[in-house]
Amino acid sequence: MSETPTNHFFRKCEILGELWLNYRNDEQFQDFIEYNDLGLPLAYAFANEIAKETELAERYVNESYDLLAESLGVSGTEPFDSLEDMLEQSVGE
Repeated sequence: MSETPTNHFFRKCEILGELWLNYRNDEQFQDFIEYNDLGLPLAYAFANEIAKETELAERYVNESYDLLAESLGVSGTEPFDSLEDMLEQSVGE
């Protein structure tokens, strides 16, 4: 099954939204969350259909996702199903 860009973007939003909601007080992610103070809440808002995407907002979300993938040492182009999958692959490498 091929992954469409829209679905991949929605998954990115779900992953970043979960990170922002559940890990924002975690010391391990403190610097990341402070730096991505726009991309993370935007992703949460999109994943929960609170806000509509705009081109500029999508850039913030994509940048935050790419930075997360880079910081975890995983591929940013792979469509992960969840934050847990992303974290597991990071630990596994």
